[in-house]
Amino acid sequence: MIGFHTLMLFPDARLEAWMREAYFQSRFDIGSSGVENFQLGELCDLIGYDLSELSHLRICDSQTLGDGQLRQAIADRYADGNADRVMVTNGSTEANFLLHCAIVQPCDEIIVLEPVYQQLASLAQGLGAKNRIWRLHEEHRFAPNIEDLKYLLSSRTKAVILNFPHNPTGVTISTEQLEQLISAIASVNAWLIWDAAFAEIQFEGTPLPDPILQYDRAISMGTLSKAFGLPGLRVGWCIAPETILERCTSVRDYVSLHLSPLVEAIALQVIRNAASVIANRMERVKANLGFCSAWANEHRDYLTWTSPQAGVCAFPRFHDRIDVDQLCKYLVREESVLLVPGSCFGFPRHARFGFGGNRSDLEEATMRLSRTLRSNQFIERDRS
Repeated sequence: MIGFHTLMLFPDARLEAWMREAYFQSRFDIGSSGVENFQLGELCDLIGYDLSELSHLRICDSQTLGDGQLRQAIADRYADGNADRVMVTNGSTEANFLLHCAIVQPCDEIIVLEPVYQQLASLAQGLGAKNRIWRLHEEHRFAPNIEDLKYLLSSRTKAVILNFPHNPTGVTISTEQLEQLISAIASVNAWLIWDAAFAEIQFEGTPLPDPILQYDRAISMGTLSKAFGLPGLRVGWCIAPETILERCTSVRDYVSLHLSPLVEAIALQVIRNAASVIANRMERVKANLGFCSAWANEHRDYLTWTSPQAGVCAFPRFHDRIDVDQLCKYLVREESVLLVPGSCFGFPRHARFGFGGNRSDLEEATMRLSRTLRSNQFIERDRS
């Protein structure tokens, strides 16, 4: 279905390139978009799982759509119990790739957000589709305007690809806005591909209902990387009509085949105990957000902070004369601090600021960032 020549059309993944260079060089992480990572022993103690149970696990191939029990556990939590609609993937990254290959064709018209996690926008472009941009406006603090989406929709729209709560800004939409959004997309019979990576992390009100429960052409993606603090397991999933999963399977036969049964065994216990795992991290995340908001208020001379409504990252705007790219490079090199430059999302005056990690590391990182900002060495000089 996809040739190597097509893969070569994908734009460079700016965020992944940055993280590849900076993530493992940094001791203090305020750039990532997930909660604090669990240690395996800590996780097992929390969910009451004895690793000795794995001693009888046969290390063989798994099923293409994923282990049956794991698919059912995901379906019970997210898909009204219908496991036939669930495919377990190597993170939501693979789910997104497979879904694009299953749905998007050259010359299709696809609506994507800006800013956004790049893979959600660039895959369609790499497959030869035409992207139409639903821009979240900086001057409105990136608040989504459903009327802007309606203006972009037409009979030519093949799919709309969204992630609310939003990475990198932390904005989200209301339940009423979600209903308006679904109604508008349904009016042109387009697919809605919904990245629900941050669905479990909401600071006010209740999490958004998954669109798959309201719209038969909605497809949802989830992951254990963000709200669960288990990125290294590389477990994600998509929930889609069976016809779409059949197309995904045809592509997967050439890509990854399936997950490891060892990984699936641990993921099963995590999903069955999802409420406990998420609650354990949410309390810390809320406290971290309060700390970061207070820190940002003390640094108004350097940046403008919009408090996120959901997720564990904000997208502050640094004042015009600060060179954010150079600031982020210096932080990695001299302070061992990871902060992601907004240029990775096409907004070079911003940075993605993650607050989901360990509190003591967060305090140390912000202290080092404060010291660096006050040094004034990243102030851009007039060239006239």
